Amino acid sequence: MTQTRTERWWSTAAVGAVVIALCYGFARYAYGPFVPRFSETFGLTTVGVGVLGGLSTAGYGLGLLLAPKTSARSARGTVLLAAAAATLGLGLMALAPQVTVFGAGIVVAGAGAGLVSPGVAQLIGETVATRTRDRAQTWANTGTGLGLAASAFTPLLAFGWPVIWAAFAALGVAVTLLAWRTLPSGGSAVPASGRVRGLVPLVLNSVLIGVTSAPYWTFSSSRLAEAGLSPLAVTCCWATIGVAGLLGGLAGPAAGRLGLRMVNLATWTLAAAGIGLLALPDPGVPLAVLSGALFGVTYMALTGLCILWAARLSPGTPARGITWSFAGLGAGQTVASPLAGALAASWGSAAVFGLTALVALTAWSQLHRRLGPP
Repeated sequence: MTQTRTERWWSTAAVGAVVIALCYGFARYAYGPFVPRFSETFGLTTVGVGVLGGLSTAGYGLGLLLAPKTSARSARGTVLLAAAAATLGLGLMALAPQVTVFGAGIVVAGAGAGLVSPGVAQLIGETVATRTRDRAQTWANTGTGLGLAASAFTPLLAFGWPVIWAAFAALGVAVTLLAWRTLPSGGSAVPASGRVRGLVPLVLNSVLIGVTSAPYWTFSSSRLAEAGLSPLAVTCCWATIGVAGLLGGLAGPAAGRLGLRMVNLATWTLAAAGIGLLALPDPGVPLAVLSGALFGVTYMALTGLCILWAARLSPGTPARGITWSFAGLGAGQTVASPLAGALAASWGSAAVFGLTALVALTAWSQLHRRLGPP
């Protein structure tokens, strides 16, 4: 049985990554590059754009609330539910006659993203051998980068955004069917009992990821356009986030060799540098591409490290710890997205990215043993 688990870890991780690519890369984060089109269609202000971004994270939080119970019943079923919710949300957005229906679609699609990471992590925990589990977890998590890379150039298509969103929904149907046909059935999860010890530092770390990533996901494309970059250059920068994010899977092996704390702090430092580059008055294409690459690889690495951190706190039921971790991330993004929009309207987006970079450096407080990873 152990040998069978070892042999198929890569296929479970690969299909999990594809579902994560749908739920994050398409259903959640593809919103950013299309902000100018959405604003034109629905007459959105900067604050309105931030509010819609916050709705996505609110839906994400709802999915996370459901994830522990659904994962305990069936990890495989949770992954399938996540794919179906993402597909339904994309379809609602494509057909939305007004902004309220569009917002509802954002919430449903966000719920899919909330369900998928705990579900995939729990399924890997139940079906993959211990010695290959960390690799499977961190590589599956890079599915977000895969989705971003695949959707990056769609804003340049000549079709209207509703047609593109309908194509996303059709892709979601295909991904859901693929997952249904190929994902293994999980074993019996260890019954949840008592509280997970050591959660507070993990949740604080996750909130910080949410607070510092929300401005980038929502406003980086607008910031680069404001700095004078062409639509093609902006799209290339967005694609760089996804392509570089695929390297985030290396965080797992690095943490195994150097320890979670050291790798986490090094990653946070690079993240602050990447975000801070967009605070420059005229970043230009080279620095903008570098910013996207640093943000992509560090975001995927930080979230992957959170999965490993959470799994160490709750080995038998990793979905529990991961749910708390990603709930913190979602809470940070929910608050930060509309706040960043309001600050950008008052101070300008460059100042927002500079402030966000400084906030990211507060992660160095994890040098205190009570605030860092185990």
